[in-house]
Amino acid sequence: MQPKARQIISAATFAACLLFAAHPADAQAYASLPRATSAASTEGEARPIPAWDAFCSENPLECSIDLGEPTEIPLTRQIWQKIVSVNNRVNATVRPLADDDHWGVPDRWNYPTDGFGDCEDYQLLKRRLLVEAGFPRRALLMTVVIDEKGEGHAVLMVRTDRGDFVLDNKTQKVLPWDRTGYVFVKREGQHGRGWTSFGESSAPTTTANR
Repeated sequence: MQPKARQIISAATFAACLLFAAHPADAQAYASLPRATSAASTEGEARPIPAWDAFCSENPLECSIDLGEPTEIPLTRQIWQKIVSVNNRVNATVRPLADDDHWGVPDRWNYPTDGFGDCEDYQLLKRRLLVEAGFPRRALLMTVVIDEKGEGHAVLMVRTDRGDFVLDNKTQKVLPWDRTGYVFVKREGQHGRGWTSFGESSAPTTTANR
């Protein structure tokens, strides 16, 4: 890992991740299911992003875990097309705006109800739309990564029986997690409100936890 990727992700850096999405016409064509990929394993607990805790306080139902739900989704062609459609739709309709400019604070997680948001806002909306379409929230995990610039970034990880896939506002392509080029730091847990770490082997030991 490059030294830059090991730096502490500050809340301000995390909030600065914005969309430069491709035109919908440039979106990847999904005529069939993607190749199967591996599951992204985690190691132990991780501290949630403070802005996530604030979001959960304001939206407790969005952060509740139903242990009766499955932890992964059977990936059929119809389900895959819905995942791709939601990713494309949100990327095409939400406009990028950093939290400092949007809310006057370094980091705030919220739905882009006014049509503007930064990375986590895109992913929260995708998560909500997929839940409304009948997907189990327990298999749709907000995830923190370090991107190609060595900066904090949020994506949505969808856990399926064909592996884990990533919805991202930086691209119209829904990619296997291990083909994104990102360093994975931590994600929502599937057994409670706490988060889980991807471990020292694939992430900095200090992340956006303050």
